[in-house]
Amino acid sequence: MKIDTNTMVSITEANQNFSKVARLVDEHGTAVILKNNVPRYLVIDFSKVERDSVASDNDIMNLSKRLIEQNREAYEVLAK
Repeated sequence: MKIDTNTMVSITEANQNFSKVARLVDEHGTAVILKNNVPRYLVIDFSKVERDSVASDNDIMNLSKRLIEQNREAYEVLAK
């Protein structure tokens, strides 16, 4: 995952000014909250999570078919 340094906020600043974090998410889609100068928390737009986290049935079937074709020989050995 690439992190835009413009979206990084210290945990202290996020605690004192959460509206800034929300603005960053609105503008960039995500914000990273640092704890002890290490990325610790990711704030992301909820609609982006729903859109990105659900794979369609068609995508799953295509992936499954491709894996079966790539590994057909191994599956045939295991089927015996």
